Amino acid sequence: MKVRIPNSGGPGNMNQMLKQAQKMQADMAALQEDLEQREYTATSGGGLVEVTVDGKHLVKSIKIKPEAIDPEDSEMLEDLITVAVNEAIGNAAKDSETEMGAITGGLNMPGLF
Repeated sequence: MKVRIPNSGGPGNMNQMLKQAQKMQADMAALQEDLEQREYTATSGGGLVEVTVDGKHLVKSIKIKPEAIDPEDSEMLEDLITVAVNEAIGNAAKDSETEMGAITGGLNMPGLF
């Protein structure tokens, strides 16, 4: 029994696919650079704590209102900071995933973003 391999369009089709892949790679690199420059801010405790991270998920600033500081309840302040940091990082990650997904058409490309 012989197996037939369908005609894939020849070398021209392969060149077109390579050009598309190169364009996608360039678009992804440009977007990644743009995403890394963005800042994401999140608050917790009704605005008592505000955290800003960049697109690389690095904390840029933490602002704490004086009324959030209770020497008798440091755990509350720790929790508020944790919530705000996690939310800001989550927003940055979601933004990156959404915009990269638009370029890749939903292809799963581990390690790229």
